[in-house]
Amino acid sequence: MGKRTGRVCLAIGYLGASAALGLAFLWVPSVPNDAFESPEAQRLFYWHVPSAWMAMIAFGVLFVGSALWFMRRSALGWRLHVAGSEAGLATGLMAVWSGCLWGAAEWGVPWDWTDVRLNSFALLTLLALVLVLGRRAQPDGVESRDTFATAGLFGFVLVPFTYIATRIWQIRHPGPVIASGDGGGSLAPEMGALLGFAALSFTVLIVGHLMESVHLTSLEQRLDRLQGKLDAEVTE
Repeated sequence: MGKRTGRVCLAIGYLGASAALGLAFLWVPSVPNDAFESPEAQRLFYWHVPSAWMAMIAFGVLFVGSALWFMRRSALGWRLHVAGSEAGLATGLMAVWSGCLWGAAEWGVPWDWTDVRLNSFALLTLLALVLVLGRRAQPDGVESRDTFATAGLFGFVLVPFTYIATRIWQIRHPGPVIASGDGGGSLAPEMGALLGFAALSFTVLIVGHLMESVHLTSLEQRLDRLQGKLDAEVTE
């Protein structure tokens, strides 16, 4: 039953995310025409925000896994490190990609190199890319794991920095629309309800992805051990 939980979460997450994206285009009201240059492009909001939320969860898992490996040489910690870096790369690219589409429609440019929030999140995604590609390019061992775990630990400082960047330096990226500290938010009830549903669905999706990734890494490690034993027996 435990091995199926990840698959069940993936299935439920995919269904919920698909429904949320469909409702974003077919049900939720559009924003006022005088509030945005491209009102219809705002519907990407229901993909972009949950993707960024998933990325924060993934980088949190990356931090926990890196800490467990670095301090305790935990096999589970390394699996969490692998799962977090891969999920962080996938969801980070999703958030960056959807943000670029919205920026191109709303701002006329897909990216603003002067915006702190955009660039700090891009650095997080770049960190995940380096960890994923570096791990695949280097032989697996304690020293290489220590190096990647250290990068995961120090890179995590970008997570809280990215969260507060919009509140302190709001340049291009819009300010918070929920949990803004003003007692409410700037979302209409329908929009808030759909965003909450999308966030919940994407959260279930990322949890399933992480569970499946941990299980897959465990199988790969078991296969490597068996291959090592087989090679030793053949050598003898």
